[in-house]
Amino acid sequence: MPEATEHLVADTEGYARAAQLLREGGLVAFPTETVYGLGGDARNDMAVAGIFEAKGRPRFNPLIVHVDSPETARRYVEWSDAADRLASAFWPGPLTLVLPLRPDAGLSPLVTADLPTLAIRVPAHPVARALLRAFGGPLAGPSANPSGRISPTTAAHVAAGLDGRIAAILDGGACGVGVESTILGLAEGPTLLRPGGLPVEAIEAALGGPVARRGANDPLTAPGQMTSHYAPGARVRLEATEARESEVLLGFGAVECDLNLSPAGDLREAAANLFHHLHALDATGAEGIAVSPIPQAGLGLAINDRLRRAAAPRE
Repeated sequence: MPEATEHLVADTEGYARAAQLLREGGLVAFPTETVYGLGGDARNDMAVAGIFEAKGRPRFNPLIVHVDSPETARRYVEWSDAADRLASAFWPGPLTLVLPLRPDAGLSPLVTADLPTLAIRVPAHPVARALLRAFGGPLAGPSANPSGRISPTTAAHVAAGLDGRIAAILDGGACGVGVESTILGLAEGPTLLRPGGLPVEAIEAALGGPVARRGANDPLTAPGQMTSHYAPGARVRLEATEARESEVLLGFGAVECDLNLSPAGDLREAAANLFHHLHALDATGAEGIAVSPIPQAGLGLAINDRLRRAAAPRE
């Protein structure tokens, strides 16, 4: 465990220092377009074990690997025509593909939780891309927060949860998308494993057909599938029209509330604000956070998924 966490600026010196720490097996939080990730060398068993330790993350929960290009991704997974079509359409961007792991991938088995598949993506954030270039290797990168808690969309969120537990935080400002990547399984037929920052409708349009959904009782096959996840300290109550005593209200649309995800009812704005607003309301010390109804369409699918997990009984 590092004695102190370095806070790095996203410039030439900062990238060089972050890459050095990663090569030494250290952990560096970095921004992506979705949320901040906790990066560690995906080939280094000790670094990956350190991610689980720093987050308090269950070892059976696999990690997403971030790489700099689709060409690099092919080194680690068995590629397919569907993967090629989706990578051409959406990479770099908030889409993670789960594909069969190549036998010569050379990644730590902790990354995949010993599953025969790997979750992999090419992030779009310029700071993430510059860090990947400076490091020159694959980064295991779950969200940079204690396991099960609200995901971080600013460097300050990361520091609040992990300061003193990781080597460095590379500050690249606020994340634009605000919810984690969409995860699509391609080991068999295309299957939505986790809704996220890319609407499933866009994926279906690119593939020219429907995408299957993961069943509620299916085993864990990808990150972000734990029943209780993304949770604030306060209890969360969904489909609320008003706050009860000792609650604050997280609104959507034209409602009176303590904080509003999007007064205009814009799902993209709501997604970008979701974790930031949950952090802010949790910091008020309220016992509960009531949440207005969110439409179950487009990015609303991902927003509601995160809210249901935040409201689930704590595991």
